[in-house]
Amino acid sequence: MINEREIKDAHILVVDDEPMNLDLISEILAAAQFRNITTIADPTRVPELLNSGGIDLILLDLNMPVMSGFELMDKLNSLGLDPPPPVLVLTGRCDRQTRLQVLRGGARDILPRPFDSDEVLSRVYNLLEMHLAHKLLKSYNTQLEAAVGDRTRKLLRTQAEIIQRLGYAAEFRDTETGEHTIRVGRYSELLAKRIGLANEEAERILYAAPMHDIGKIGIPDAILLKPGRLNKEEWAVMKTHTTIGARILEGGSCQLLKSARTIALTHHERWDGSGHPNALKGEQIPLHGRIVAIADVFDALTLYRPYKPAWLARDARKYITEKSGSHFDPSLVAAFNDSWEEIDAIRIKYADEKPSTYYTEEWLDKLEPGRL
Repeated sequence: MINEREIKDAHILVVDDEPMNLDLISEILAAAQFRNITTIADPTRVPELLNSGGIDLILLDLNMPVMSGFELMDKLNSLGLDPPPPVLVLTGRCDRQTRLQVLRGGARDILPRPFDSDEVLSRVYNLLEMHLAHKLLKSYNTQLEAAVGDRTRKLLRTQAEIIQRLGYAAEFRDTETGEHTIRVGRYSELLAKRIGLANEEAERILYAAPMHDIGKIGIPDAILLKPGRLNKEEWAVMKTHTTIGARILEGGSCQLLKSARTIALTHHERWDGSGHPNALKGEQIPLHGRIVAIADVFDALTLYRPYKPAWLARDARKYITEKSGSHFDPSLVAAFNDSWEEIDAIRIKYADEKPSTYYTEEWLDKLEPGRL
C-alpha cells in the first residue's frame, strides 16, 4: 500500500502561463504539506523535465501561448514514458466538447475554474495514490522478472552441466577428450549468432550441441575405435548412433533437451539429401542440425582419433567450403568463413593437450566424413 508520506513526497509539476495561477496552486498544495512542487510558465520546457524523470503528477492549464495544453499532452504521449505521470487539467473552458477532448487527449481528470481547494486536493491525492501504486507494481514486476530470469539461467546451467557430462561420456569412448564437445558447442553458438539468431537460442545451441554424438554410447568399441575403414555392415551400425542418440534424448520437456535430440538425430543429414538417417534435403533439415553439422565436421577433421590423424585448420576450412551446397547449407558455410578468425580462436583456446598427428595426402582418399 502507498502511505501518506509517500504521497506527500511525490513530485508535482504545475504548468500555467499565468504567474497568479501558479502561486495560487502552489499555496494550496504547500498548505496541504505536499513537499515537492515545481512550477513552470513555459510549457515547451516540460518534455525535457519529464525525460529527466521523477515527475509524478502534472497540473495543466489549456490556454497557453506557444504551446497549448492539448499540444503538450500530445507531446507527452509521444515520449513513451512508462508509467506516464497522470495529468489533471485546470481550465476555465469546461463545456462537454472540451471535457471529452481533454480526456481523449490523455488527461486523467479535469476541474473547472474557479475551483474548490478541497476538491483539487482530493483529485491530486487520488491521482498520486494511483500513479505511485502503478510505479510500485511495475517495480515489483521488474524485480520478479529479474528473479525468474536468474532462476531460469541457473536452471539452464544445471541442465547444461548434465548434458555436457553425458556428451563427455560419449566422447571419452571415442577420442579420450571432452574438448571436442566444448569446441563444437562454441563453434555452433558462434554460427548461430552470425546468422542472426537470438542470444537465447544461440545459448541453447551452445549447450545442446555437445550431445550430438551421445548415441555413440551404443556403438561397439570394435567398430567405434577401428583404425581402418569400416566395411558395409560396420558402417550400417555406425550410422545408427544418430537414432540411438535421439532415443536417449526423446521425451524431454525442456527446450534444451528438445534441441539436443534434434541435433543428435540430424547432424549427419546433408544439404543435397545424401545424408542419414532420413535423407533429409535442404531446409527439411532442422537449422540446429545444419549448424552443428558444420561445427562437428570441422572439429572432427582437425582432431586426432585412433582411426585418423588430424587435419590442418586451413585444410579443414577448405573442405567445408568445397562441400557448400552438397554436404552443408551454403548460407552457413558463408557464415563459417565470415567468422573464420573467431572460429580459429576457439580452436586454439580449447585445444586438446594431446599433440595432434597431421594427415598426409594419402589420407584424403580414406576420408569417411560421416564417421567423424
